[in-house]
Amino acid sequence: MDEMKTDTAGADGAMAAGASAAGASATAAATANADGTAGPNAAVGAPAPGAPAPVVRLENGSKSFDGTPVLRDISLEVMPGEVVAVIGPSGGGKSTLLRCLTLLETLDGGSLSYGELAVASPGADGRAVYGGKDVLARARQRFGLVFQQFNLFPHMTVLKNIMDAPLAVQRRDRAEVEAQARGLIEKMGLTGTEDKVPYQLSGGQQQRASIARALCLNPQALFFDEPTSALDPELTGEVLKVLKQLAAEDITMLVVTHEMAFAREVADRVVFMDGGRIVEEGPADQVIGSPRNPRTQEFLARYAG
Repeated sequence: MDEMKTDTAGADGAMAAGASAAGASATAAATANADGTAGPNAAVGAPAPGAPAPVVRLENGSKSFDGTPVLRDISLEVMPGEVVAVIGPSGGGKSTLLRCLTLLETLDGGSLSYGELAVASPGADGRAVYGGKDVLARARQRFGLVFQQFNLFPHMTVLKNIMDAPLAVQRRDRAEVEAQARGLIEKMGLTGTEDKVPYQLSGGQQQRASIARALCLNPQALFFDEPTSALDPELTGEVLKVLKQLAAEDITMLVVTHEMAFAREVADRVVFMDGGRIVEEGPADQVIGSPRNPRTQEFLARYAG
């Protein structure tokens, strides 16, 4: 575990550069809905023969800090091309879930895999046992992470920020990486900023540069931790436009967000978390438009009108 902590602490910069059950109570760990379908905390099983494997799968994940449970028996998978929005109140476990999926925190219990790559599995004592450094390094190649506060290197230009991890971590050809980086700069609407450093950019431009940096790693999935929380409404619109474009291109994404309109319009599935549990999940229109769980209804009432 100590080795894992060292790995994840050092991975922050690399990944930043690279990276419902009806009527159930808010704290219920339901395993089946009234109609017999799988509930929000049902274990995630193996895919049916011939079905695509999830990009990422978490089963029965748990996490505590100083004895206080933060994640309670969470099971979640994200399929190729799927956009999953994770919503819920502050302190509900959303960011901890994201940090465990991206190896910035370790699970106490449960299993985690990226495709066929088993990253963590339960040991004899039930605690999560992680693979070695080579497994963790391979897992980190599977995803990109975009932070709330951009996390661009302040001394590097936009172009160098985007190119850094593909060159330093993936050891790819410089000409290939530069061509891809310049294409992403154009795609993100950042043409003309190639030689600027972060302080010369608006918040929206910095966040779009962060997205380009993550995309340049060619990840199988993108994770976003409230990507618009540090932006004003106008700049928020710029970033949401980019996320909508990525969704239209079938980029696999998991987005922790408080933007309900975005979640309803863009996400294929919405997961509502509270008290460290998945309280309700389902199609975006259903969860946000007609939530079944009283706690979900209460939370979303503040966004009505």
